[in-house]
Amino acid sequence: MFLRCNERFKNGKNHRYWNIVENKRTSSGRIVQRQVLYLGEISDNQQDTWRKAIEVFEDGQEQPRQMHLFPQDTLSPSHNETQNAIHVKLNELQIKNPRQWGACWLFCELWDLLKLDQFWSGKLLPGRKGTRWLNVFKTLTAYRLIDPGSEWRLHRLWYEQSAMADLLGEDYGLVQKDKLYRCLDKLVEHKEDLFSFLRQRWHNMFNARFDILLYDLTSTYFECDPPGAGLRKFGYSRDKRSDCVQVVIALIVTPEGFPLAYEVMPGNTKDSNTLEMFLQKVEGQYGKSNRTWLMDRGIPTDETIEKMKGSEYPIKYLIGTPKGRLTKLEKKFLDKPWEEVRDKVKVKLLKDDGDLYVLVESADRVNKERAMRRRRLRKLLERLKQLQDQSNSRDKLLLKIGAAKKEAGRAYSLVKINLPDAKEVVNKETFTFSLDKDKLRKVMRKEGKYLL
Repeated sequence: MFLRCNERFKNGKNHRYWNIVENKRTSSGRIVQRQVLYLGEISDNQQDTWRKAIEVFEDGQEQPRQMHLFPQDTLSPSHNETQNAIHVKLNELQIKNPRQWGACWLFCELWDLLKLDQFWSGKLLPGRKGTRWLNVFKTLTAYRLIDPGSEWRLHRLWYEQSAMADLLGEDYGLVQKDKLYRCLDKLVEHKEDLFSFLRQRWHNMFNARFDILLYDLTSTYFECDPPGAGLRKFGYSRDKRSDCVQVVIALIVTPEGFPLAYEVMPGNTKDSNTLEMFLQKVEGQYGKSNRTWLMDRGIPTDETIEKMKGSEYPIKYLIGTPKGRLTKLEKKFLDKPWEEVRDKVKVKLLKDDGDLYVLVESADRVNKERAMRRRRLRKLLERLKQLQDQSNSRDKLLLKIGAAKKEAGRAYSLVKINLPDAKEVVNKETFTFSLDKDKLRKVMRKEGKYLL
């Protein structure tokens, strides 16, 4: 790419317009120019808009000297600034090897603030062939933070488009694909020590507290043949890919997003089998404390909850309850007052059998759930009306109703359907349906409400 100047004489004055263009070679071998960026007019009367200041480090001088750039055929604005002026041939200026600099520089600053060199310098020692594993790890971390992708993409594309080579004083050999994968293997044995170090740094830098922990699980699948051994197993797929093997990933973070622990487990691991292990893991690494755990209702079992209550330091928890629990306690909540905890969110508190129940109602969630229910219910009723007008056999009608039920989800339970007998003809008299208004009123009372 290079700068191109187009001159035009207009109203007795010579105007110059600048563009950044690049050369492109066509299939016929001819060179054509593509405009990349239009810079506009640069004239002598608009010097303030295009003057650029740079700092020059001279030999023997500790402080830089500020210089100014001017086109070669234009004088500097003041004769006093002549000694600080640099005249540039703009039509010969080219852009070569552009790289992402700002994000990479900021990453290095954050890395130094966390003092990660202090932690890793004694653990990621240079290899026998001169490989500086710490710089490999820095590059991997910067890549994950700035533009996450595969190690292969880092090796083939991202590294050359970033400024990491200049900032670390390395060449392309740093990101050979084998080095990237081998570096990841070197990190695993220091996982617990790293989390302990980061916890102390977060406490010192951000005064982070670790008395409230959020615990959840997710999974990721692989489109490959099942391995004979390893963590990849068939199991409950959150991605709706039960045909693929997967691994389960568990993560513990603070409300501010600071991670405290993670674990990769076999893909057939049940959520309810993971909590007790993580309770011991956190207590062993960070000590016993009066912590509060937040998690989905499918994670803790009744046995695990009893152990949490009876531990030396009682472990508090906040979990969702089954929807049937709200039905049982609904009458006890009737005389309890609502308390507004934030905009459009209010709660009721109830103590029962040593537990504190929190009934939460969110106005936004009410609107969302009602809109979802109306949409599915309307679509179901329209489909049933279509089936009334069709001439189907009873068996074929049942198949089509089954498909409609699957698409409607829970909205299907709000409709009463009368099916024809085996010997009856399917028509509007034998096949009828109606809205169950009593059940609809019960559903509307619970929409947007959750019992914790």
